[in-house]
Parts: sequence; structure tokens; C-alpha cells
Amino acid sequence: MFDETEDVFTSLANSQRLAILHMLSKKKMILSSLSKELNVTVQEIHRNLNKLMHSNLVEKDSNNYFSLTVFGNMLIKNISSINYLSKNRKYFSEHDFYDIPTKFIHRIGALEICDFITGFVAVIEYIKRMYYNSKEYVYSILPQVPLDLIHTVIPLVKQKRIIKLKHILPIDALIPKISEEFLIKEGSNELIKEGRIERRMVRKSYIGVILTDNQAAVMFPTKEGQTDMNFMFCNHVSDDNGLFHEWCLDYFSYIWNSARTFDEDKLKKV
Repeated sequence: MFDETEDVFTSLANSQRLAILHMLSKKKMILSSLSKELNVTVQEIHRNLNKLMHSNLVEKDSNNYFSLTVFGNMLIKNISSINYLSKNRKYFSEHDFYDIPTKFIHRIGALEICDFITGFVAVIEYIKRMYYNSKEYVYSILPQVPLDLIHTVIPLVKQKRIIKLKHILPIDALIPKISEEFLIKEGSNELIKEGRIERRMVRKSYIGVILTDNQAAVMFPTKEGQTDMNFMFCNHVSDDNGLFHEWCLDYFSYIWNSARTFDEDKLKKV
């Protein structure tokens, strides 16, 4: 049942062959160029290319240029998922995907190119910088709204440095009581009436997402199902042609479209 798959995995089970596939996914190359770029002997590159051609991952044209086959090109695009999970295997031994729809798990490789932020304070400071760097919008799904984030984002919306704020909270989200006076003072109700701030609710949120027009970040839940704001994967749209950002935006839109009307009375004020 898995004989053909075993042959492919055998071909991939070599860091040098993976590097060759990665380079050929960008452009066609001749043998000597691959050898120079990877700092490996021509004989070693030739041996690995033969293995890749035997598995129909690579082909050679009449000018001795090597390139990916259609099959190889499709496969390399899916390797990113394995690579992302492998690089973060320790994290994902302690975190889960919970209710993420399968269609997003299949695209998890879109998160491969990212920075990994550790520590609650570092996460909050990074999110605040995302707010300051935004020129158009901020979208968020958070299990709670720390006071620092409220004090940062609302004035930016009021000053029209951020045009639109959309946020999704679970029905049991924790909100600092002191934030109420601040929100009244900043005129948040008027901003809501103007449509500058939009809010929705979900029964439970597992995945945390922060989006601006030029950055994105995502936080996964612990095995117990609590969004872990002590760790965060983040990315700038220029890092990977927007793949990471697109994944986060699609996930946010999916949750937003299925969320219910916001009910402030359901929030837990602490």
C-alpha cells in the first residue's frame, strides 16, 4: 500500500537532497552550480541527483540543466508543512491544533517562514509594535484583552492611524475593570457606532491570531485547550510573499463569519 510513498520518503531522507530540491524550486541549475552553491563535490551532487531523478522528482534537459518535475514541484510545496512541524517539534509536543478545520492544517506549511517569540511580556510588546506599524487595520482573536493592548490600540484607532479594528473574543474573556473608564474616555462607543470598531463573540477560542495590513501572528493552545500567549509565531508580509499572512487572514475570516453578535454582559471583568 505504501511502497511508492516509501520510495519518495527514502529520496527525501537526506538533507543534501532536500537542499537540492529547494534550490531547483527557485530556478533551473547545472551540476557545477549546484556543487558550488552547496559547497559539495560534483560527484556527491551527481549521486544525489541520480537518486532524485530515479524517484521522478528531478529531470534534466538537453542543455544539462536540472529542474523539478511537476511531481517534484508539487511535493516540495508540501514539504514546508513537515519542515515547519519538525523545526518546532518541542513546541508541538506541548501544544495542539484542537478545532482547526482540516483545510487549515493541510496548509500549515504556510507558517514555515516565521520568527518565534517566547515570554508573555515579549509577546505583548511585539503585538504593540504590530499595532504601531499598522496603517490600515488590526484584526484579532484573543482569549483575553490585556490592559496594555487596550491602551495601545484604541488611541491609534481614535487618531485614525488605524482605520479599522475588528476583534473576536470568547464569551468568558477576561477584561480588566479599569479598562471601562479608559474606553469611555477614549470614546470607544462612538468608534463602534461609526463602524471603526467591530466586535464579535465565539463560544470558545483556541487559536490566537493578530493581523495588521503588513504583519501577522498566531498562538496555538496548550493540550488543555487554553490559548498560550507565552509563545507566538510571527511574520512580515515581505518575508514570504504573504503566505503566512494569508493563512492567518483566512483563519480569522473563517471564525469571524461564524461568530455571534457581541454581548458585553458575558465578559468576565476582573
